[in-house]
Amino acid sequence: MRVSQASLRLFASASYVALCLSIGETDAQAQTAPSQGGASSLPAVTVNPPETRRRPAPPATRTSTNAGRARRTQAARRNETAPAASPPAAPSFGPSQAAQTGTVGVYANSASVATKTNTPLIDIPQSVSVLTKEFIQDQGFQTLTDVTRYVPGVAIHQGEGNRDELVIRGVDSSANFFVNGFRDDVQYFRDLYNAQSVEVLKGPSALTFGRGAGGGLVNRTLKEADGTRIYQATAQTGSYNDRRVSLDAGQAVNENVAVRLNTFYENSNTFRDYGHFERYGFNPTVTLKPTDDTKIKLSYEYYHDERLADRGNPSLGLPGGATRFNPTAPFAPNGDLTTFYGSPIYNQARVDVQTGMAVIEHDFGNGLTAKNSTLYADYNRGYRNVYPGGTGGGPGGGAVTPDLTQVSLNAYQNDTPRENVFNQTDFVYKTATGPVLHTVAFGTEFGRETGLSRRDSGIFPDNGNRAFDVVNPFNPTYFGPVLFTHLPSDANSKYRLNIASGYVQDQIEATRWLQFFLGARYDSFDLSAFDFNTNINRSRVDEKVSPRVAIIVKPLDNLSVYTAYSTSFLPASGDQFSALSPGTLILQPQKFENTEVGVKWNIQPKLLFTAAIYELNRTNVPIADPNNPGFFFPSGANQIRGFETAVTGYVTPDWQTVFGYAYTDARITSATSPTIVPGNRVQLVPFNQFAWWNKYQIDQRWAASLGIIYFSDSFASSDDTVRLPGFWRFDAGLFAKIDETWSAQLNVENIFNTGYWATADGNNNISPGQGRTFRVLARARF
Repeated sequence: MRVSQASLRLFASASYVALCLSIGETDAQAQTAPSQGGASSLPAVTVNPPETRRRPAPPATRTSTNAGRARRTQAARRNETAPAASPPAAPSFGPSQAAQTGTVGVYANSASVATKTNTPLIDIPQSVSVLTKEFIQDQGFQTLTDVTRYVPGVAIHQGEGNRDELVIRGVDSSANFFVNGFRDDVQYFRDLYNAQSVEVLKGPSALTFGRGAGGGLVNRTLKEADGTRIYQATAQTGSYNDRRVSLDAGQAVNENVAVRLNTFYENSNTFRDYGHFERYGFNPTVTLKPTDDTKIKLSYEYYHDERLADRGNPSLGLPGGATRFNPTAPFAPNGDLTTFYGSPIYNQARVDVQTGMAVIEHDFGNGLTAKNSTLYADYNRGYRNVYPGGTGGGPGGGAVTPDLTQVSLNAYQNDTPRENVFNQTDFVYKTATGPVLHTVAFGTEFGRETGLSRRDSGIFPDNGNRAFDVVNPFNPTYFGPVLFTHLPSDANSKYRLNIASGYVQDQIEATRWLQFFLGARYDSFDLSAFDFNTNINRSRVDEKVSPRVAIIVKPLDNLSVYTAYSTSFLPASGDQFSALSPGTLILQPQKFENTEVGVKWNIQPKLLFTAAIYELNRTNVPIADPNNPGFFFPSGANQIRGFETAVTGYVTPDWQTVFGYAYTDARITSATSPTIVPGNRVQLVPFNQFAWWNKYQIDQRWAASLGIIYFSDSFASSDDTVRLPGFWRFDAGLFAKIDETWSAQLNVENIFNTGYWATADGNNNISPGQGRTFRVLARARF
């Protein structure tokens, strides 16, 4: 297959411009680009492909190495027996997003997020959970963290009441979030109005994503203009005066242009006193096909979220300060889980996000394809909290005093804007060396992240301008004044991070039953931070190579057994890398090493069973030096061992199921503080986690669902002082298809109105779970 010179020039020009943007070149530098690469120098051309030429769309079940006629035949037979998928997209744009991944209902056959190539889940040597668009809609959940409760091995961290934060395989992170494979590491609450799917990867994934992601990561794949005609509007209401509307509209304009718009607005109160939020967003996308071999995708998103920040409830102090293994340590006044410990005047979390993406895909023929992707994102973000805290020496140290008369409140505000620019170039080459088949992927990533981290401490004029105030734990909502002032100990840093990465991997099919996965990634992490408090600029460069190897044995086409080893690293500046101190400047990055053995089995054409056992070792965890404040020993360590299993898909044509169980033993193996010592359990990690969601199609009009969630007990922090009791939660749904245009659904979360403690951010910021909640939604498809 030959490519016209115009196509090559178009691709090279766009790649060059995107790369310039990603590394922040000046206009003067950009002007040094060869003039023949500019769009203005291209002569007008007319592309007339041969009339008999037609590139067939790859089947959804195509393997990553073009496995052979027998396997494709078997895959075709599976598709014949599977539930019908949505209608295909217009031929000029190829298969729809759902068809590309073989997605039907809650089942997805393949994903590209884990390997950079569209690979069947059964051939990915890693634990991967795909939450499809249909599963998200049927749950009625709109937030990223809520929907992950049905994923084994994932727990929700409170995130100071102002952001998404997850604990995956015992590793806590507020930064391991991605969108379309790009890093989305700013701390905020994400909505799912424009999500095609959510993929949760377990274990280190540095080969594909770079630094961090030691326990795993979450990627949102967004809806795109794929040529499929869709016009869908929804209106939702429910408990706490919830009001939400959304629109998803798109179609092919002609054989070369497709458009799509996703937008929503929501305004609601919450089950907590004074709780409220408002959020909205719109995301137009355009796909262009200037030639048969080239596709250009453009996307812009504006997203706004503003809400009452809520850091939950304090714990209950006991005489002598002993709260260890006390099952009633979290405190709720008279059992009331709605009481707000903070200030309705000051508590706030807000973010405005603007994101632009441009992707150019090109097929060079002879097995070689290329993709150049660029993202620019601007995050205008800040938050303010009045919360139960121990700073300043207040009574109880943030906990309710043993006589139940006092609890101390602290306050602070943070301003954390950031700009991200990334450019990724990925090549995939499918070839063979004799009988051995290869899918080779290689590429680069360049990026720059710049921002500000400024913290101001709160003082309370009514309490002598001290750093705390004291309230009655049975009437704790604070309406007094707070003054926010910058102290020398508060962060005030302007930072710039440059990253440069390159990777190569090979998915090798040696025989029909034996595959190998080999890969490595080089990362340069170049961080500089100017401290406005001291007028000192500090910088550090970390350069690391992260390998990944795996062996996959397939005794049957629908059964794989794998063993895998992977690593990742986290620089000493941490997830948010916003500052460097003399202590962190000399620390080596943390290291994550994961060894995993697993099995994947397509029990039926659209029913996947997975199971894995693993050991994850985290080393170089900083330990504060008690004799040298601000400095650390890099000798802390954690060991996480676990077992995970899941069943996802169609048990029968009418019965869909999502089942997951995880046993996680996450332990401190080397002390990281005087109270976080070997043998302690890692915070917020239950030994046992169970989730099971089922949807049954009763007849052509009615369907019903039932979900069960169980978390065994865990600890609010890794000092194992405050225990969070285990809990069961039951959810349900009822679905009605009224006619070809209208449908409706009713979701009930926490059917039995069970009171439980859902998550925490330390021993004195513990969030209760939401009580019984109703949502009613009407959907129109035109």
